[in-house]
Amino acid sequence: MSGHSHNTKRGPIRWLFENSAFLIAGAIAALVWANVDNTSYESFVHGALWGEKAEGGHPHNTLAFIVNDILMAFFFAIAGKEVWESLLPGGSLANPKKAAVPLLATAGGMFGPIAVYMGGVFLFNGADVTNGWAIPCATDIAFSYMVARIIFGPGHPAIAFLLLLAIADDACGLIILAVFYPAAPIAPQWLLLTAAAIATGFIMRKMKIKSHWAYLLIPGTMSWCSFYFAHLHPALGLVPIIPCFPHAHTDLGMFVKNELKRDDPLNAFEHWWKNPVELFLGLFGLCNAGVAFGSFGLATYLVLAGLLIGKPVGITLCTLIAEKVFKLELPKHIGYREIVSIGFIAAIGFTVALFVSTAAFPLTGANAASKEVLDAAKMGALLSFSAVIISIVYSKIVGIKPLKPVDDSTEDKNGHEAHAEESVTA
Repeated sequence: MSGHSHNTKRGPIRWLFENSAFLIAGAIAALVWANVDNTSYESFVHGALWGEKAEGGHPHNTLAFIVNDILMAFFFAIAGKEVWESLLPGGSLANPKKAAVPLLATAGGMFGPIAVYMGGVFLFNGADVTNGWAIPCATDIAFSYMVARIIFGPGHPAIAFLLLLAIADDACGLIILAVFYPAAPIAPQWLLLTAAAIATGFIMRKMKIKSHWAYLLIPGTMSWCSFYFAHLHPALGLVPIIPCFPHAHTDLGMFVKNELKRDDPLNAFEHWWKNPVELFLGLFGLCNAGVAFGSFGLATYLVLAGLLIGKPVGITLCTLIAEKVFKLELPKHIGYREIVSIGFIAAIGFTVALFVSTAAFPLTGANAASKEVLDAAKMGALLSFSAVIISIVYSKIVGIKPLKPVDDSTEDKNGHEAHAEESVTA
C-alpha cells in the first residue's frame, strides 16, 4: 500500500484521502445524527432502499447491507493484498528470522486482549457479551501508521515492526471473521464455488489476462457469491482471489512511493480502488458509528480494557518471551519503551473493531443480539481512539524522540535499491 498519490503536489483533497478523514467525518456525523434524531438515522441505515424490507435474516435492500457486505469487500481485499505481498521476497513476513519477534508480539496482541475480555466476562457474569471476545483483537493499520509516524518519525524501525504486527493482526482477523462469525450455520457445499473462483482466476492468469477488472468481475463475483450463500461474511468474499492476480515477484513494503510505479494487475487494483475505499469507509462510519452517547455497558468496558490493557501487556510480554526464552534479538533502536508504545498504538481498534462488533452482535438472524449490547460494544470500539492520546503522552513521558525520515523513493523498507520495473508472475 503506497498511501501516496501520483500527484506529487500536496493539497487538501489528497490530505483528506491520506488521513482517513472520510471515516472520521462519517463516524462523527453518525454520532451526531443518532443522538439528535435516532429514528431518521435508523431509517436511513436500516430502512429499505427499494421494495419492502424483509423481516428477519439479512435484508439486502438496505444501505447497511450494501456498505458492510459489498463495499467493505474492497477494503478487506486491499488488506488481503497487503498480507499476500508481505509473504513475497522482500516482504515483512518473508524472512521468518526477521519476522519472528513481531509475529510473537502479534500473538500477544491477540491473546492478551482475549484474556482480558474473557476474564471480565467471567468476573462480571457477562454471558450475553461473550461473543465479543474478538473485538479488542483488532488493530487499525491506517490510524496506527499515522500515530506511529508522529511518535517515532518516518525513519524509525519501530514503524516497520508495527506494520508487520498490524499485517499479521489483519491476517488473523480475517481468519477469525470467517471461522467464528458466520451469518448462519455454514453451508459448506457453496465453498466449491470458492474453489472454482480461485481455479478460474489462475486460468485467467495463465491466459495472461492483465485487466484487474476481469479478475473482479468473474472470479471476484463468483467468490463473493460463494461466501454469501455459504453464510461466511461476504465482506471477505474477494480475499480468496487476491493470489490469482498477476503480481510482482517482490514486495517493496507498505506506504513506499515506488509501489505507485508498479502497474501489474494486483497493484493496479489497489491504485484504482484505494481512494474509492476511503469514501466507502466514510459510509461505513456513517452506517455503523451511530450510537447514543449513553450506550455504555459491560461490552464497552471489556472492549476498552482488552485494547488499552490487553494489547500493550500482551505485546510486551510476548516480546519479552521472544527475547529471553527463544533468544531472539530485537531490531536496532527498539527497546522496551518503544515496544510498550507500539502496544498502545496497536490498541487503536476503531475501523476493524467496529466491523467485528457488527459481526459479533448481529441484530438479525439466529445469533441476534440486543441493540443495547451492540451499541455498547461499538462505543468501546469508538473510544479505542483514546489510545492515540495515551500513546502520544506515554511516548513523551519516556522520552521517545522521532528519527529523521528515510527517502523511500529510492530505497525500499529493507534499505535496498527499489526498482520500478519488476517482472510479473505469469
